[in-house]
Amino acid sequence: MTRRLIQLFAGLILYGLSIALIVRADLGLDPWDVLNQGVFERFAGPAGISFGLVVNLIGMAVLLLWIPLRQKPGIGTVANVLVIGTVANFGLDWIPSDLGLPLQAGLLIGGIVLNGVASGAYIGAGLGPGPRDGLMTGIVARTGWPVKWVRTSIELAVIAVGWLLGGSVGLGTVLYAVTIGPLVHVFLPMFTIRLKTTD
Repeated sequence: MTRRLIQLFAGLILYGLSIALIVRADLGLDPWDVLNQGVFERFAGPAGISFGLVVNLIGMAVLLLWIPLRQKPGIGTVANVLVIGTVANFGLDWIPSDLGLPLQAGLLIGGIVLNGVASGAYIGAGLGPGPRDGLMTGIVARTGWPVKWVRTSIELAVIAVGWLLGGSVGLGTVLYAVTIGPLVHVFLPMFTIRLKTTD
């Protein structure tokens, strides 16, 4: 359990840092951060609420959608809601903005790869899915619809809403969409902790 907790929090911290890198790259965000940025630009920023807090609050809102889906959160689910946005705030304070294109490209690629590593780490700890992942699996369990269609539909919906609110859609959005699956496919087996079983 100690190793699982360490890996969980290391993964969540790296995930928050990856968000900050992709935001500072300013070349287009991953689907959920398009929504986060849209809400931030339209409502939260003018009200003095930080981007990281928006990430956490939207995570909490998604978690409420688990109730009718009868999903049960784990330690990792709660930690996900509290840690990722908080770390993203620290990263945004630390990483400069208005960088040249070569540095922007480096931040984008580094952020996407780090996101894949972080996803493998926190999911591999086996202490509960994040709110967004649990929303997907809950809908699949309740409807019997294919995972690929549910995941794609959710992400297209959050991109559309986020873009309409002013979120950043661009090359980074496309690059993230086509690479994050293969990256998680590589890193998840590396970090998955196999639980011992007894007869």
